[in-house]
Amino acid sequence: MSKSKKILKVVACVLAAALILALLGAWLMFRKELVTLNSIEKLDDAPFYVMDYQADYGLDEFLEQGASSDRELSAFVIQKLMKGLPVTITLPDLSCSTFNARLADGDAVFGRNFDNPYKPCMLVHTDPENGYESISMVNLGYVGYGDDYVPEGFKNSILSLAAPYIPLDGVNEKGLSIGVLQLDVAPTHQDNGKTDITTSSAIRMVLDKAATVDEAVALLEQYDMHASANSCFHFQIADANGDSVIVEYVDNVFSLVEPTKDFQWCTNFFLTPGEWYNTGKGQDRYEILERRLTEADGVLADEAAAMDCLEAAAQESTFWSAVYNNTTAAVELSLHGNFDRTYRFTLKDW
Repeated sequence: MSKSKKILKVVACVLAAALILALLGAWLMFRKELVTLNSIEKLDDAPFYVMDYQADYGLDEFLEQGASSDRELSAFVIQKLMKGLPVTITLPDLSCSTFNARLADGDAVFGRNFDNPYKPCMLVHTDPENGYESISMVNLGYVGYGDDYVPEGFKNSILSLAAPYIPLDGVNEKGLSIGVLQLDVAPTHQDNGKTDITTSSAIRMVLDKAATVDEAVALLEQYDMHASANSCFHFQIADANGDSVIVEYVDNVFSLVEPTKDFQWCTNFFLTPGEWYNTGKGQDRYEILERRLTEADGVLADEAAAMDCLEAAAQESTFWSAVYNNTTAAVELSLHGNFDRTYRFTLKDW
């Protein structure tokens, strides 16, 4: 073999070794992201997907710097989760209903109708090293998915890596549930010198860091809220003890609406006494839930009865209905108003 051929052979071997090392390095760097994307499974033509999120979404890092807008939240997600790939997070209009109650067997439950134009949705399982394990529901339309663009195949699924920061309702391993509901008034933008947080990232924080309603309230009080989608929102939060509260931001002032009974319900108007009370919509759905829960004295026969309450308050735009069992950390889901077919998930499924 000539000297030049030997040199070429050595160069080829070196380049091959470098390529292998580069591929190995890329695999080690993005292994958990790739495993996460590979876990996506389509369960329904809604379309409805499930995903086991195994990558580090850096919540502690996010909570240190915060975000005062969807744009800033998107910037963090692009850097931390998307490795520089662009994503835009937006929360469009949503009209919803929530309630908490007990079952005849003593279990605490949290019901939630998510009313919004249909887009691909996903149940996301997370189990962070420095937080509680949880399952939460995400409308993937908030990061750009739609009728002709769904998280199937490697290329099209990458945007779903942003899912941990756009939950709309969920339950964690301690039995703490939360749901967000829109209010038709000026957007919340607090300026009290605290770290900033946005609507959906606040839900992620609560699911990861709070075990009870009191802990969730204490967490939210530590941050300046900046509402997503140029709107205003309130939250209902319930826990395994059967406690509940509705968190509102009235003229940018943090406000708590405590239950007057052992159960509570909420739609899309202010419940804090004062100038803004009853401002908004959903009074008809509120009255339906009030009547059903009051007649039962807040004790429903079983999860099917809880789902019946959601069906009674459902609208044509109801995308999903979820009955979260705060005692067992489970969820029963109905999609597109099809209450004859449900999907059940518990944290034990992962």
